[in-house]
Amino acid sequence: MNLKFPPVQPGTDQATRCPIRDVLDCIGDRWSLLALVTLAGGTLRFTELKRAIGDISQRMLAQTLRGLERDGYVTRTVYPTVPPKVEYTLTPLGRSLLKKIGPLIEWADSNHERVRESRKAYVPPAAITAL
Repeated sequence: MNLKFPPVQPGTDQATRCPIRDVLDCIGDRWSLLALVTLAGGTLRFTELKRAIGDISQRMLAQTLRGLERDGYVTRTVYPTVPPKVEYTLTPLGRSLLKKIGPLIEWADSNHERVRESRKAYVPPAAITAL
């Protein structure tokens, strides 16, 4: 694998146009990948999605879905009923993203216990004290 990351000066216009930073800004948070993976099973209503993810607040799920919709990974369909029915579905872009991050998800599942063991065994370096 040949990954190249050109040096980018922080705080510059070049940094804001970096495709890696730009894409990971949305999908690299705590909830976005979980929402995308949950939607991989098909269209879900907001409450179904919240129930499937579990420990996400209603506010955070709404914020996460807005970001995913803004970036084109998810479509939101509102049906004119009382109360309104809202459904979320992966777009072709969202499905293509999941195909690429599928190996990462499989890796996380396969190595989760090893990571947890490493965290448990980790002893942070002693704090440096001022002289």
